[in-house]
Amino acid sequence: MGEQHVGFQSEVPDNHAFTATEIQELLSLFLLNHATSDSQPSNPTTTDPRKLRRMLSNRESARRSRWRKKRHLEDLNNEVNRLMTQNRDLKDRLARVLNRRHVVLRQNDCLWMESVGLRSRLSDLCRILTAMSSPSNTFT
Repeated sequence: MGEQHVGFQSEVPDNHAFTATEIQELLSLFLLNHATSDSQPSNPTTTDPRKLRRMLSNRESARRSRWRKKRHLEDLNNEVNRLMTQNRDLKDRLARVLNRRHVVLRQNDCLWMESVGLRSRLSDLCRILTAMSSPSNTFT
């Protein structure tokens, strides 16, 4: 028996890259299927090139799926980092606002106490002025 060469055409994208392990596995599967098909009658509807094309297509699809998953995970990590930074900035801003509020409340308390003292002095001065201007005043 002579060697049989099996030719097939597959549409594999130019940017496709198989690892050495994947190539070895595909080759061994192809050779295994080819060896068993020599001893069995050939089925015209199921040929090895179609199986190989489908396997290559599935591998490429899985590779793209892994890449999309990896990219999605990277995007999620970037979003987490962005949100953590935003959260830290908002916490810092809140701390500054609360500190400023505390300062303003202390200033307000001081001003309120000062206004109470000034009202008391004004009330005292009004009584003195009223007493000085009353007709019963005998200071003149």
